[in-house]
Amino acid sequence: MTKPRMFEKPSGMRDYLPEAVRRLRVVEGKALRTMDSWGYAQIITPTMEYYDTVGAASSTSDHKLFKLLNQRGTTMVLRSDMTAPIARVVGSLLGKEPFPIRLSYHANVFRSMEEEAGREAEFYQTGAEMIGDGSPDADAEVIALSIACLEAAGIERFKVALGHHGFLQGLLECALPNQEVVQTQLKLRLVQRDVVGYRELVNSLSIEQEYRNYLEKVLHLRGGREVLETARGIADVSAIQQSIRHLEQVWSVLMAYGVEEHIVLDLTMLGDFSYYTGTIFEGYAADTGFPVMSGGRYDNLLQQFGRPAPATGFALQTTRIVDALSGSCGAADEGEQVMTIRYDELHRQEAFQEAARLRKEGKNVVTQLIGTVCEDQRDGVGKAEVHSNACGNRGIEMLAFTNRA
Repeated sequence: MTKPRMFEKPSGMRDYLPEAVRRLRVVEGKALRTMDSWGYAQIITPTMEYYDTVGAASSTSDHKLFKLLNQRGTTMVLRSDMTAPIARVVGSLLGKEPFPIRLSYHANVFRSMEEEAGREAEFYQTGAEMIGDGSPDADAEVIALSIACLEAAGIERFKVALGHHGFLQGLLECALPNQEVVQTQLKLRLVQRDVVGYRELVNSLSIEQEYRNYLEKVLHLRGGREVLETARGIADVSAIQQSIRHLEQVWSVLMAYGVEEHIVLDLTMLGDFSYYTGTIFEGYAADTGFPVMSGGRYDNLLQQFGRPAPATGFALQTTRIVDALSGSCGAADEGEQVMTIRYDELHRQEAFQEAARLRKEGKNVVTQLIGTVCEDQRDGVGKAEVHSNACGNRGIEMLAFTNRA
């Protein structure tokens, strides 16, 4: 195997230069402040966890985990999401905390599958979890919060697709009872948005035409609230009807929040169908090919950590949001003025004192030693030159501390 060159980095990993870091921190900070204002307290968990606990409980397939051995030979994993580590904490350190528990986070996560097609193996997420409330109001709250976070981050045009795991699961069980392999194949085609492959598989099945019609109608269940009425008439199955009632309640609460303009119902959604148990949703920014936010209900996870409880949450794909905002002059590109104080050796102390004073006022200050005193600087302190970047909202004011004439 060829030895990597000194400047190379592992596949799927990324360097963040100062401007990208600034953008990342702006998006992160605005999202976390929004979550804090909604009563979600920030939590930090380890980057590394035990494979047999958090790794096995995570929503990430086993072959997509980054695994390593500690000094005792125990298999460890780099966290692939934050939901499972938070569930561990809720079941242990917060074991006596009354429900509901509202937590937020910002962290880097690792998934080996992101190396495929140039996608990242390490990326950042900023998210929130509400644990201990299984009501439609809880689902609507985290969806409304995710919308508030996207707006705060500077995403101006976006839609949130809303679905329910129980709807499709109930429909597949009705049309294909005890045929888990075929059900999984159909789910995978829906997750991959492979409509042609989905229809081909449906048409190849030896089932009654009525059930084939059920499976075909699913592809048309996208749109506004009227989609729920259409879905109600597909099949009179308990799981399907219960899912529709839950979505109707969630929609009503979202209307009370005043965010229904961002919501699009999509009953073909599955998310990670081995993980979610109820409401699922994804946020798409205009002109981006990947979701910038995803979330849903996962009522079975907490029982793996000894404290069974319903739970729901979401994660902003912070790295994708930064990429979506790059090159624009949106909210994520707001920079503070940077002042440069230039000084000669004779005025070092007073330059540093002035820099300290300005920093206490909250200004960003860089100090720079000049070797000689130029003729155009002999006028003394206060001479300034202002530069602006392409967006026109970041200036650099240069103050020169020099010998007086």
